[in-house]
Amino acid sequence: MQAAFHLQRGSTPILVSMPHVGTHIPERIAQQLLPIAQQKADTDWHLPLLYDMLSEMGISTVQATHSRYVIDLNRPKDDVNLYPGQDTTGLCPLDTFAKEALYRAGKEPNAAEVNQRVSDHWQAYHDTLEQELQRIRAEHGIAILWDAHSIASHVPRFFQGRLPDLNFGTANGNACADSLQTALAHCLENAASANPDSAYTHVFNGRFKGGYITRHYGQPQANIHAVQLEMSQCVYMDEAAPYAYRPDLAQKVQPLLRTLLQTCQTWANAWKKENGTVL
Repeated sequence: MQAAFHLQRGSTPILVSMPHVGTHIPERIAQQLLPIAQQKADTDWHLPLLYDMLSEMGISTVQATHSRYVIDLNRPKDDVNLYPGQDTTGLCPLDTFAKEALYRAGKEPNAAEVNQRVSDHWQAYHDTLEQELQRIRAEHGIAILWDAHSIASHVPRFFQGRLPDLNFGTANGNACADSLQTALAHCLENAASANPDSAYTHVFNGRFKGGYITRHYGQPQANIHAVQLEMSQCVYMDEAAPYAYRPDLAQKVQPLLRTLLQTCQTWANAWKKENGTVL
């Protein structure tokens, strides 16, 4: 069985999680699915390539290998709706973002199969997130979890109109220190002021406030801070199949991503200095 994730350890207080970049669907599950599932349209495409600066920056990463159609790692394992009253896809999605059925009639996963997928994939990913955050906090006194996502800029099922380019979620400020969110906001404002013609639109805690990962692991009172970035895919790729990566677009936003992550590092260093942690 293919591993549920790839882990690379770094040397900084930052851990980047990519729970929706996986594309692998085990053959047994693939046989239950309709052909539309093979397009894997709802994948967070190309994020490892977009974030190719992480290794150089010494940032730890955890990347899922399996498609979110197998199991959604950013949902609680009891499948409680994170946005009560709003339409969402579940722990083991039955349809695409476009409301196209994923499973052949009568082949939807039952409770026992869902539990098996939790055991095989969900639990391993989350155990690793927990262990890495504890390791980083033990080493640095503080840990920052950056949960990296992307989505098509227009998904009528979930929101009206076009999404902002950069959608930050901090669980309405509960998942990280106010000063970290403020530092990121200032970073974006400074970037826009320096180059207004190529500024990216952004919002904090708009339609996306952070999924299970942000809400569960963000514990600022315990010196673990979490931020989700949901990026509109038109910023760096083609949104229509075959979902091609666009280096001409990506190279424009990558410096801002680097600066945002450097802002997290600078903020963590300031916290360590203030709290007497050895740098």
